[in-house]
Amino acid sequence: MRRGSAAPLRWLLLAAISACATGGSNDPGDQRAAIERVLDVQAAAWNRGDLDAFMDGYWRSPDLIFTSGGAVQRGWQTTLDRYRASYGTSPETMGRLTFSGLEVHPLGPGAAWALGRWGLEHADGSTMGGVVSLVF
Repeated sequence: MRRGSAAPLRWLLLAAISACATGGSNDPGDQRAAIERVLDVQAAAWNRGDLDAFMDGYWRSPDLIFTSGGAVQRGWQTTLDRYRASYGTSPETMGRLTFSGLEVHPLGPGAAWALGRWGLEHADGSTMGGVVSLVF
């Protein structure tokens, strides 16, 4: 939702992220480092207003699942379209994205579940944030 929206953005994201994000490792340290790299690249892309690069971190599949505000959306393209409609495509409308408090829980070889917090800060000082849950 845009900064001017009446309802604050609250979302829980459950998405299968690039299968190669964990590099096939079952080592928790390797998985954490790989997941942090994906989130760092995504935050940098978001902060420069590059939604296409931001979406490179997501599983490019019609089977991707995105949940937000009690709604379930399916598909990579649907998710990209939602971001564009909600945030625009410039740093001015998108704000500055950060991730924090990352927990990584291995699920098996090459798979992990990550939990953390996201935050957006806009040029006018307004902020929003919430919880993010990702399956890598």
